[in-house]
Amino acid sequence: MTIQRRHTRREASILIGLLWCVVLLALLVVGMLHSARMDLMVFKNYGDRLQAHYLAVAGIEKAKALLYHDARERSRSQRSYSPALLDSPDDFRDVRMGRGMFRVVHRGRNDQGGAIQYGVSEEESRLNINTASTEALAKLDGMTPDVAAAINDWRDGDNTVTPAGAEVEYYAAFKPPYTPRNGPLETTREALMIRGINRERLFARDTHGNGLLDTAEAINSDLELGWAAMLTVNSAVENVSASGSARVDVKTADETALKGVSGMTPEAAKAIIAYRGENNNKLKSIADLLDVPVPQNQNQNNPSRTGRSSNSGAASTASKSENGPKAIDDDLLLKIADELAVDTNPDSEGLINVNCASREVLMCLPGISRELAQAVVAYRESAGFFQNIAYLLKVPGLNRELFKQVAPLVTVRSETFRILSEGVVSSTGTRQRVEEIVRIRLHTVKTVSYREDDL
Repeated sequence: MTIQRRHTRREASILIGLLWCVVLLALLVVGMLHSARMDLMVFKNYGDRLQAHYLAVAGIEKAKALLYHDARERSRSQRSYSPALLDSPDDFRDVRMGRGMFRVVHRGRNDQGGAIQYGVSEEESRLNINTASTEALAKLDGMTPDVAAAINDWRDGDNTVTPAGAEVEYYAAFKPPYTPRNGPLETTREALMIRGINRERLFARDTHGNGLLDTAEAINSDLELGWAAMLTVNSAVENVSASGSARVDVKTADETALKGVSGMTPEAAKAIIAYRGENNNKLKSIADLLDVPVPQNQNQNNPSRTGRSSNSGAASTASKSENGPKAIDDDLLLKIADELAVDTNPDSEGLINVNCASREVLMCLPGISRELAQAVVAYRESAGFFQNIAYLLKVPGLNRELFKQVAPLVTVRSETFRILSEGVVSSTGTRQRVEEIVRIRLHTVKTVSYREDDL
């Protein structure tokens, strides 16, 4: 009986041991299966993200191709501006490709309701933080003089503190310390390093800095945008006419070259030559051509006959010329403005495109009130886009004096575009975004900046 009990206990112990082995093996198998499943999910998620990334890249490449084609078409038809790709759902809304789709999106201007638009946006519609004056920066909503001064100190080339500004001494007190760039900002996000600028001011609710919420469907007119929505570091246009031809420099061109400008009259060409002889330094923008007088073909007064010195006679002639009839009126300037330039610089940085800038950005221009900015927007919506900057003279309330102030700071063309593309894998909803800023010209397509993180 005792021996039988011992055998029973031994068998029970063996059975319990076997059961524990089975349990451990089961746990090991379950763990291995779980690990394998997790590896497969990670691999699949990575694959989905990769596919979503390349779907987004496909949207970028399509936008670049269409922008280049549009630039060529505008050149052929000698049109300065085309808004065709700013909101083109047929080209950019949920375009199917493979296992997913892509969309190219941006947020519309406030005066357009701020709703989602399927297309590209223009850097020339924004204020360039690297070239804008402190007076222009100070006009941004919520901007204070001390912050504008700090921006100026950050981008200037020295360590001299301007009144209310901040230079190396201020930033050296941080832990860790850093120094101001003393040069152009490379991105608008860099402004977060400047005294007085925080994420709330720069981005408001737009935490990604691109005008969008976490999903394209969440874009709405209630989205609060900060200064970043109105700022850029990339705007620049080539100093050419709408056709892509080099402009004629009114400071150096001879009479034959001036007469070759479409719409230019022989009398106006002669008047420009005569005027610039003694007043070349006054030709600072195309607007100054409105001051060119009709030449006064008078002989020098003879001092013996008039009792006046020759200097007195010259001064009298100059006074009559300045106050007399002008050789170029508004109508003539409308015809010739796009073909002329006052310098030979190949590029003009920081010009604001009056065909697409928002009311808030237009208000940053000197002398432009909220009412005048709204008048500019209303004019281009009712009468059509401005063919050249001289057409601003047609805007009610924008007189010659105001035109002379804004003319050196504006353009009617855009060449730098922001493309924000989102790729989506249909089966899983995996999304990836890519943002690229490109400069489109007749013979080149140049990538200015590229982002694919934190979008």
